[in-house]
Amino acid sequence: MSKFIFVFRGGMPDSPEAGQKMMTEWNAWLAGMGKAVLDPGAGLGKSSFLDADGKTAPVGDPVSGYMLVEADSMATALMHAKTCPIFSARGTIEVAETMVMQP
Repeated sequence: MSKFIFVFRGGMPDSPEAGQKMMTEWNAWLAGMGKAVLDPGAGLGKSSFLDADGKTAPVGDPVSGYMLVEADSMATALMHAKTCPIFSARGTIEVAETMVMQP
């Protein structure tokens, strides 16, 4: 089995009621994936880009959260991702397989 990171962008609800609805749907989505969810991750606050010279640059499409999922293939990871409630709030998900880094 491989590990995949889901990187969420955007998808912020328009109102407190929409936020509550999304959280209910989000928790059901997580529960539906069962043991595939290795780390439910976290939401993220405002971010900035930093270059090698130490200068900051505006963020084009800021990251809003992440999670770690185990799956047998990219196709399976994408299957899990495509039912995420973030899409109802116009968010996106980037899915990438993690790599084991050797010293």
